[in-house]
Amino acid sequence: MRVLIAEDETLIRLDLKGMLENAGLEVCAEARDGVEAVELADSAEPDLAVLDVKMPRLDGIEAARRILDERPMPIVIVSAFTEKSLVRRAAEAGVYGYLAKPFREEDLLPAIATARARFDQLSAVREQVDSLAEALAARKAIERAKGLLMQNQGLTEQDAFARLRRASQTSGRPMRVIAEAIIQTLGA
Repeated sequence: MRVLIAEDETLIRLDLKGMLENAGLEVCAEARDGVEAVELADSAEPDLAVLDVKMPRLDGIEAARRILDERPMPIVIVSAFTEKSLVRRAAEAGVYGYLAKPFREEDLLPAIATARARFDQLSAVREQVDSLAEALAARKAIERAKGLLMQNQGLTEQDAFARLRRASQTSGRPMRVIAEAIIQTLGA
């Protein structure tokens, strides 16, 4: 797994890099502030980011928000600050973990594993939602096309559906494409 680190304190950044590399992860980019983190998230294409909250130019939470807007990935925030307002802001930005400093490798690795698992779960749910939305749109188009065939050609519902299915099989195109063509032709 390729990791982006954003930490303005050099010693902490080096410790963090060492912990990650000891765990077998590849640190593909290191940022000293939030703006640099956003730029590196785009150019270095990491699989995960570990961002400090308090950084110059752009704080870690706003950097996380911008990164997630452009390229979804699991993000873990590390911070010496654990106020509820910061944790809430981080959650609202879409980060997947929040780790309080000082931390050890034994703390960091489970936080990363949990963030990765949560990201994978959410990605699977989003794919499922997209799939269901696509199926619903197809179903609506097919129902509308069936109705138009019934109205314009005096077919029964069963015959209209059979005609759609036959056209789909003959053309090798999905029924939704056939239905949308019928809607465009007869629904105008």
